[in-house]
Amino acid sequence: MSLPDSKSSRKQSVEPHSSVVQLNIGGRLYTTTLSTLRKHPNSKLADMFSGPLKLQKDAEGRCFIDRDGTHFGAILEYLRTEEVPNKNLLEVHKEAVYYDIKPLVKILEDTPQLFGETVGRQQFLSRVRNYHENLEVIIRVARAEAMASRYSTIIMCVLRTEEDLARYNDAMDTLDSKKESVVSFGPWNAPATVEDLLDCIKMDIEAKGYKVSLKAHNLDKGFLFKSHGFLYKLTFTWW
Repeated sequence: MSLPDSKSSRKQSVEPHSSVVQLNIGGRLYTTTLSTLRKHPNSKLADMFSGPLKLQKDAEGRCFIDRDGTHFGAILEYLRTEEVPNKNLLEVHKEAVYYDIKPLVKILEDTPQLFGETVGRQQFLSRVRNYHENLEVIIRVARAEAMASRYSTIIMCVLRTEEDLARYNDAMDTLDSKKESVVSFGPWNAPATVEDLLDCIKMDIEAKGYKVSLKAHNLDKGFLFKSHGFLYKLTFTWW
């Protein structure tokens, strides 16, 4: 027997009296209530469950969000109890930003781990022109050079100041490799040092799953003095 049209129409919205909600977040299953999901009315999460249903449903009728649900439990726990997560803070922060839960975003950004990352490291990297684009170039070139080889080596030129930039061509003249194979960083206007930038480069590439080592690029032709310490060798190990 077919269901009445009124029942069918109610399936297209979140009924205010059905307080229990079954969720499928990227394959991870959660059960909660509408009041929990709507706790912060101005959030994206609350908007998803207010008014006409904005979400698809899976084969079992659960509300489906096509997003990695690994850390959604921490979001729910905060909404239920206001307990602030103490693990996987960067990942939980990413979810809190996505669902636009502003109080949780603010709390997490005030923790020492995220404060250092967002106010310190990311603010510094925002002053290094083309930092993220250069990382992608490094990875792309390294992968291209990995054919039948255990290692790929990328030469980087790090220019801390405008004065360093003025001596850039002199440093490039000391290289045997083609200039287009050198990836250059800087200059930047921040107290962070060259060592700080090198740490960031290594950290961010390793966060993508690569194994890398980093050292100064020593030239063996008696021209080392001309490089002014600008040149570094980043080595990828593939196996």
